[in-house]
Amino acid sequence: MKKIIAFAGSDSKTSINKQLVTYASKLTNGFEVEILDLNDYPLPTYSVNIEKESGFPENAKLFLEKLKTADAFIISLAEHNNAYTAVFKSLMDWLSRIELNFFFNKPLLLMSTSPGARAAISSFSMGEERFPRHSAEIVSTFNLPSFNDNFKDEKIIDDALNEELKQAVDKLTSVLNK
Repeated sequence: MKKIIAFAGSDSKTSINKQLVTYASKLTNGFEVEILDLNDYPLPTYSVNIEKESGFPENAKLFLEKLKTADAFIISLAEHNNAYTAVFKSLMDWLSRIELNFFFNKPLLLMSTSPGARAAISSFSMGEERFPRHSAEIVSTFNLPSFNDNFKDEKIIDDALNEELKQAVDKLTSVLNK
């Protein structure tokens, strides 16, 4: 069975992006999905000094090993001050120091959401531009605006947005089914 690794670019214990990733994962039907939580992989902020003095943190190596087991990815990016969250940026920094191409040419559904109408578009755009440089094959995308208005009872309640997400997930799974 093909495996999808899913995670949110957030360490919030009530992450709306993790809720979106979890919901999207349920739409994959017929695939093994493992949802990772960045809280399970605490890392120091990336620093050349730490790398020189201590090498690569064990949690960065463990996260990278998880990525290697995937056939595809579902990632939803949170946004702090119009950029990735600090925890996600640091994770990417550590991963790229260990293995520059840490997405291993695997297909990816890239998403984002926020409480506001812009749906974390700034961090999403950063990921859309950067992830291919780490060998991600972004095959579909989805942005959920106004999370608190459009997501209730663990699902998207707006029919048009829900259908848009289903189509994005279908694009990802169709690539995996080839």
